[in-house]
Amino acid sequence: MKTIASVSFTALLVACSDGGAAPASNDQGTQSETAQKNGETAATVEAGSNGTLNIYSARHYDSDKLMYEAFEEQSGIRVRFREAGANQLLETMRAEGENSPADLIIASDAGALWRFKDAGLTQPLPEGEFEQLIPERLVEPDRQWVGLARRIRGVAYDPERISPDQVDEWQDLADPSLEGEICVRSSTNIYNLSLMAEMVEQWGAEEAQNWANAVVANMARTPQGGDTDQVEAVAAGLCSIAITNHYYWVRMTQSGSDATREAAAATQIAFPSFGDGEGIHVNITGVAMAANAQNTDEAIQFVEYLLSSDGQHRLVDETKEIPVIEDVTWPQGLDAIPEFEDSDTPLDTFGERQSEAQRIYDEAGWN
Repeated sequence: MKTIASVSFTALLVACSDGGAAPASNDQGTQSETAQKNGETAATVEAGSNGTLNIYSARHYDSDKLMYEAFEEQSGIRVRFREAGANQLLETMRAEGENSPADLIIASDAGALWRFKDAGLTQPLPEGEFEQLIPERLVEPDRQWVGLARRIRGVAYDPERISPDQVDEWQDLADPSLEGEICVRSSTNIYNLSLMAEMVEQWGAEEAQNWANAVVANMARTPQGGDTDQVEAVAAGLCSIAITNHYYWVRMTQSGSDATREAAAATQIAFPSFGDGEGIHVNITGVAMAANAQNTDEAIQFVEYLLSSDGQHRLVDETKEIPVIEDVTWPQGLDAIPEFEDSDTPLDTFGERQSEAQRIYDEAGWN
C-alpha cells in the first residue's frame, strides 16, 4: 500500500477554531514524521504535479488517511494533504495566492465552504457524473462546491425532565418554562451560525432575534466547550437540553469509555423542525475546487470516488455522518436517530446570512 504524503505547515497560519472536527492533537507530529520519512516538505508540493492530487482538509480523522490510500490504490493518483481548521486553511490559501498547490478543499459546513467561495478561493467544478448521484440541493448553484455527507443539528435532552413535545420545534426552546435548562456552545461556532442563518431565512430577522434573546434567557450557563460537552452537561444534571450535531451523540453511544456511553444513554436525541412542516436543519460536509487548482481531472476523479459506495463508507463510517447516496448502508449507530426530512432552504444561504446571524447572536448576548 502506498504511503500518503502529508504536508507540514510552513506558511503563516492564523489560529482559529473550526469546530466539528475530532481532536487533532497528534496529527501534526504524525504528518511531519511522514513528510520527513519521504524527504518531503511543503515546498515539494507543487501545483501541476503529474498524477498528483493536493487536498486541503478541515477534517481530522484517521479514517480519512485510509480513504486517501484506498483512492491511491484504485486510481494510481498520489494524494497529498494538509489538515487544519477551515479558517486556518483559508488564511493559508490567501497567503499562498496564485502559488497555492491546493486542488480540493474539504470542509464540514456549507457556511465554511461559503467563506472560501466569498474569498475568491474556489472555482466552478467541471461537469461530472457526481451530479447525477446526489440531490440538486447538494450542488451549490454556481457549482462552487458539492455535498458529500449530511449532518443534522438537533438537541439531546433528559427524558426524565423534558417531554418530546418540548423540543419538537426550534421555537419550543424559547419557551420561558425552559429557563435555566439549555446548554450550548459559543455563537461564533460555524454550526450555530449556520443554524441561525437558516432561522433568519425561514422566519425573518425579527423572529430569529426574539428566539436568540429567549434562548439566552433559558441558558443554564455561559456558552462553553463543544457539542459533546453539552450532552455530558445534561447527563450531569447541569441542564436538561443540549444543542448538538447528531454524530457527536451517536459517537458517544459507541464510545470505548463507559462514562461517555452512560452519558449518552441518559439522553435522547431529537431533531426540531422550523415549524409548519418546514423540515429540519441539515448541513453537509462538502468539497470545493480550489481557484488555482492544476490537477482538475484528478480532483474530479476523487470527488466521484467519494460519491461511490466505497468512498461514502470510508467518509462516514467513523464520523457517523449520513451518506448522501441512496442505497448506501448507514454507519453503525445511526439507527438510533429519529426519521427526518430536510428543509428545502438553499445551503448557500448558510453563508450568505452568516454576518446577520452573528449580529443577532451578539445583540442577544450569546457569546
